[in-house]
Amino acid sequence: MKIVADSCCDLNEDIKKEVNIAIAPLTIQLEGMTYRDDQYLDIDRFIKKMRNSKELPKTACPSPQEFIEQYKGEESVFVVTLSSALSGTYKSAMLAKEMFLEDIGNKFIHIFDSLSASVGETLISLKIDEFIKKGHGEPEIVEKVNKYIQDMKTFFMLETLESLVKAGRIHPLVAKVSTVLNIKPIMTTAEGSIKLHEKVIGAKKAFRRFVEVVGEQGVHLEDKVLGIAHCNCLDKALAFKEEVLKRYKFKDIIIVKTAGISTVYANEGGLIVVF
Repeated sequence: MKIVADSCCDLNEDIKKEVNIAIAPLTIQLEGMTYRDDQYLDIDRFIKKMRNSKELPKTACPSPQEFIEQYKGEESVFVVTLSSALSGTYKSAMLAKEMFLEDIGNKFIHIFDSLSASVGETLISLKIDEFIKKGHGEPEIVEKVNKYIQDMKTFFMLETLESLVKAGRIHPLVAKVSTVLNIKPIMTTAEGSIKLHEKVIGAKKAFRRFVEVVGEQGVHLEDKVLGIAHCNCLDKALAFKEEVLKRYKFKDIIIVKTAGISTVYANEGGLIVVF
């Protein structure tokens, strides 16, 4: 069995060594240049270019052909994509499945809409790998992973909402009021779309509240893995992990750095948590 994800599935070196997750890269356009969101993209240099640019990067989902290349082979294939409410990646993966099966006939390919992004896709991929290693069959894996996705919680806190405003993900008035009043919004996803969870005045208070939200929204945390994705702010991610460990007993906590697509939307200083 094979796991495929788009490049919004943020990975660290340990995960890459332990789990084989094939990546279908999205692309990013900035100042006339097109970047593939793959292992060759220099994230630190890209962040610097974003910081100095007056433009907002534009993103494009992988072509069906990118997915078709990953579908080849004898193995059953499980695919994890960005929320269909945020990207056309899910549709591209589904179209690729139709095209591929028309050519080769019968083969098991299942595509999961993560209803999330970034480390949310990572946790789903790890859950698929866990069930594969336990010897579960394809239908059982689909059922269990769909339940996992429905139960999963995604929250994020960004230093700036500029990228989300320009991308049409949130209303400009929300961002303007937030900046003027020094309000730090804690955002979440609802049915795969980005929503405001609550507003907190001041960065320190917002950080403390962000930790509290985990306890309020999570159940049976001792059975769950907490995923933390950071955009060039490892110290903040480590501080968040430390505060979480003081209060809650997760089965495990993983930290990943955002790759290209997650970086575009989280922007420098952004923190994404999923559990």
